[in-house]
Amino acid sequence: MDNTLLITGASRGIGYSTAAFFLKNNWQVINLSRQPCLLDKVKNFEVDFSHLGWEKAIKEKLIKEFPQSQKISIIHCSSTYGASGLENIEAKTLRKDFEVNLIAPVLLNQVLLSKMLPGSSILYLGSTLSEKAVKGVISYVISKHGVVGLMRSSCQDLAGTGIHTCCVCPGFTDTEMLRQHLKDDSDLLESVKTRVGENRLIQPEEIAQTLYFCANNPVINGSVIHANLGQIEN
Repeated sequence: MDNTLLITGASRGIGYSTAAFFLKNNWQVINLSRQPCLLDKVKNFEVDFSHLGWEKAIKEKLIKEFPQSQKISIIHCSSTYGASGLENIEAKTLRKDFEVNLIAPVLLNQVLLSKMLPGSSILYLGSTLSEKAVKGVISYVISKHGVVGLMRSSCQDLAGTGIHTCCVCPGFTDTEMLRQHLKDDSDLLESVKTRVGENRLIQPEEIAQTLYFCANNPVINGSVIHANLGQIEN
């Protein structure tokens, strides 16, 4: 098995479905998250990206997992979602969210870059809120905007290496995070569906397929890809 996916946040949601899809296509999968991914054949490293120094604690062990990989794809799925607005956001919340959503991807890229051969990829999971904003989630909006900037900077800094990058921005996806945000209110869920062109939630497997396409197609290098079924704006 020559191709290896290093993914963060594969214990649930889009990350879990992405790990499953890559496994199905005969990739080795390594997951970094606080909770393990329970799929068979996934190698798990327990990591809390909000804790300073996590990269030093796992660097040597992680690099040993990539002695002969032909192609590596790093997919940054881990994310925090703080429900605070400008008037009440706390500095510690901002710092934690930036550590997980922005700083951790940079540090993880640095750990693996020396092992990444041409044909490898670094993929970021953004959001529809990577290019717009809604009320009450300021740290999430800021950090997801930052993810697009990080991807574009990655594209420029990796020019000529044969490593490509992009940012996939899902719309309303049927994940635990979304349902928790909506407090599992069935009326709210139905209301959300009316804001999607196909009047349904996106399935995590659909985003997984999109990420797999991106990992294997360098033509998308530097792209922001909106995977939202045609979101209807109010």
